[in-house]
Amino acid sequence: MVKELLYLGVGAALLAKDRVEAKLERLVEEGKRSKEEVAHLLEEAKRRGEEEEHRFREELKRILREVIQEAGVATKEDIEELKRLIER
Repeated sequence: MVKELLYLGVGAALLAKDRVEAKLERLVEEGKRSKEEVAHLLEEAKRRGEEEEHRFREELKRILREVIQEAGVATKEDIEELKRLIER
């Protein structure tokens, strides 16, 4: 289910990107925006998208840690600690 949600999000983002780029190209063709302005807008949108992706990933990690902790699943650190205790 998580995989499908991720695919849906990526697909929606790509569709939106294509539509924005097409609209910006039309603005250049109509003389309403310069190529430099459009390049700047696209770069700014890319930067903001990367920031959002980073925030999303961090929030997802936090949620997953909570779920794992509540489920009582052993973490890598738990397993490593057990290995150290056994080796003593």
